[in-house]
Amino acid sequence: MNGQKALKQIALIKTGTTIEQIKPRHGDFEDWFAEGMGIRDLLQIDVFRHEPLPVAERLSGIVITGSPAMVSDREDWSERTAEWLAKVVPTGLPVLGVCYGHQLLAHALGGRVAANPNGRQIGTVMSQLVDNTLEKDPLLGHLPATFAAQTSHSESVLELPVGAKKLAVSPLDQNFAVRFAENAWGVQFHPEFSVAVTADYIRYRAGALRTERLDPEALLQKTTYTREAQTVLRQFVELCQQA
Repeated sequence: MNGQKALKQIALIKTGTTIEQIKPRHGDFEDWFAEGMGIRDLLQIDVFRHEPLPVAERLSGIVITGSPAMVSDREDWSERTAEWLAKVVPTGLPVLGVCYGHQLLAHALGGRVAANPNGRQIGTVMSQLVDNTLEKDPLLGHLPATFAAQTSHSESVLELPVGAKKLAVSPLDQNFAVRFAENAWGVQFHPEFSVAVTADYIRYRAGALRTERLDPEALLQKTTYTREAQTVLRQFVELCQQA
């Protein structure tokens, strides 16, 4: 390599896969993150398929995806990933957890994750930054005080780990975005979701939504673009490059 250092990659810790029926049209989680982050050479680790976790020192950052699994089920692969994250976060390596990844970070660091007593949250919702986030947080400080975000989850972070700081709330989630450590963040929303993906999630889960007394048609009508929330992924890439 002529004395040159190998470039470090951002690891995409994949904790599941999307709805099978929408893959032909939209692809899978890795495709959405690659596009949203503007990176085509993410180091993908399918931990839900028991692939070995990478050596953190060889990475420039870590993103943990969403999943159809539940953190509260404490599956072996999930607990193993949580143990790994608990060791990585104190090193200062930039980490971003999304939906399941957000919850897994909270669990790994001593918080509590369980079914949201307010019920499932799906579709486009309005999120509110807490007062001390504006212009102060490296990841979310560039966002407006109120912004739209895509969601699809039924579990939430109910209790934060010691030292974690709440950054944003939504109508059903008091811990919608969190800074867990100096360089570790979790967002309950999906910055990688397009409006088309969100709409298809609602369509393919319409039966379950009606059972839960939610109105799929009304949710679809409220689904809209979330360009501001999507900028979080590019902002995280910048933080990884600066670290």
